Formats: sequence, C-alpha cells, structure tokens
Amino acid sequence: MSILSEDKVIMNGAAKDKYEAITMAGKLLVAAGHVTEEYIPKMLEREEVVSTYMGEGLAIPHGTKEARPFIKSTGLSVVRFPDGVDFGGDEPAFVVIGIAAAGDGHMEVLTNVAMIFSEDGALDRVMNAATAADIIAIFEGGVE
Repeated sequence: MSILSEDKVIMNGAAKDKYEAITMAGKLLVAAGHVTEEYIPKMLEREEVVSTYMGEGLAIPHGTKEARPFIKSTGLSVVRFPDGVDFGGDEPAFVVIGIAAAGDGHMEVLTNVAMIFSEDGALDRVMNAATAADIIAIFEGGVE
C-alpha cells in the first residue's frame, strides 16, 4: 500500500469550513485502509487543541496521540481547495494534507511534508498540477 496514491487525492475540493475539509482528508485515509473511522474525530480534536494550519496556504491535519490505536498503516491524503478554506490563519488553506503515521513515524512524515512545502513554489506547483499523478510526483522522494 502506497503512502500517497491517486485514490487519496481530490483535485477540486470544496468545504464550508476547516472541519469539513479535515473530514474530507480523513475519509480518504479511511477509504484507503490506513485508519479506522475513529481516527477522524481525533483529527478534529487536534484542530481544537492547536491549529494544523502551517501558513502559506497549507494545512496538515493529523490525529492526537490518543488516535494511535486507530492507525493501521502510514498514509497521506491531499485535498486541493481552489477557493480556499478558512483555517483561522492570515490566508485560507488551499492544500490540506491528511496524515496518519504508524508507530513512531509521525514526526518524520510531518517533517518530510513540511520540507517539500518549504521549497519555493511548492504550493503553486500543487495548485497548478493537472492530474493527481502530477501531485504525487511532487511528493515523490520527500515522503516515501
């Protein structure tokens, strides 16, 4: 099972708020078998404790420490929101990356995603990608 695959990418997401956006990202992880349904409420709980909005149009929702029993395998989901979603930052989130990391790999996965998006133009490349395969290509080498 791949950490990121085309079935875990939504190219044109629309959400009324950050909770709906996080739920969308979580449902992709559930459908792919990375987590159980119980993981999604833990993602929403994390957002209540501390915002997962990283700035620069990027949010990286993930579960709380208590979510570990609900993680079956490490995986990412990517939801692109052309109109943006308010995460309470200075600007909306345009890319929401759901993360579930098995074992102790959580910080490594978060760090790899953050490193990819620290590159100049990374968000623009994701937003301008024509296909899910193009988005996955942006992540290759930095995530797996």
